[in-house]
Amino acid sequence: MESVNDMLIACVKACGGSKQVGALLWPEKTPEAAQRSLLDALNEDRPAKLSPEQVVYILRLARQKNFHDGMEYLSMELGYSAPVPVEPEDEMAALKRQFIQAQAGMVDLMSRMERIAGVAR
Repeated sequence: MESVNDMLIACVKACGGSKQVGALLWPEKTPEAAQRSLLDALNEDRPAKLSPEQVVYILRLARQKNFHDGMEYLSMELGYSAPVPVEPEDEMAALKRQFIQAQAGMVDLMSRMERIAGVAR
């Protein structure tokens, strides 16, 4: 891939093509009009461009299709090491562990506050 547009085009193809992705980006438009809007935005010679939120949405759709070239391209362009996708189940388990630890910490804080309040009386 030589450009951000090339990266986005590859992501769109991996997600089922411009007609499907266009309809997701612009559900208020007919599928054909949404496809034309997307193709227009992906054409470097045209003034229409995708918003940052739309770019992230396309990358997220590609991630759901297990297509990671978009993030790999961005990492390479910006000088980061190759990204490692986190499986949603792994992320959920990590969040649950953090939540349990935070609650245990709150219980400890409450106990300490109660001890201090008892001493101050």
